[in-house]
Amino acid sequence: MNARELLSRYGARESDFTGVSLHEAALGGVNLSRINLSRADLSGADLSKADLSGACLSGANLTDADLSNANLVGANLVDVNLIGADLIGAQLGSADLSQGDLRCANLHNADLTGANLASANLSGADLSGANLTNSKLDGANLSGVDLVGAKLTGTNLSEKDFDSERNSSGLSHKWLSWAGKR
Repeated sequence: MNARELLSRYGARESDFTGVSLHEAALGGVNLSRINLSRADLSGADLSKADLSGACLSGANLTDADLSNANLVGANLVDVNLIGADLIGAQLGSADLSQGDLRCANLHNADLTGANLASANLSGADLSGANLTNSKLDGANLSGVDLVGAKLTGTNLSEKDFDSERNSSGLSHKWLSWAGKR
């Protein structure tokens, strides 16, 4: 399936696209609210400024995807792969990212108010300037996470939740690119 076919079928009120392959699809700025893209391959896709509010992306592969300034409010992102994804300025309020893999993701200035990040792997992620107010971070891997300027009101963080110098591979996240390469 290509982006044009997806948009045509979505425009005809079809909403279940479970398991589709849209590798490197150009979907920037489109409205895909409440779409079901569970287990879809959206690796490398351009979803910048897209409206994915209320969407189901559980188990989807969004490795290296561009989700900058996307609206993912209330989205189901359980067990999602967002390794190296660009989520700068993304709206993720009340989104469920539990058990997600967000290693080296760029969440600079993202709004994660009330988001569920329980058991998510955020090692090496950039959360600088992010709003994590009332977010759930129970069991999340926060090693090497950049939290400079992040709003953490209402979160239950302790020193055991993260090691500010090393991520799970033992390398400082400062030497990793967003694609996870040195």
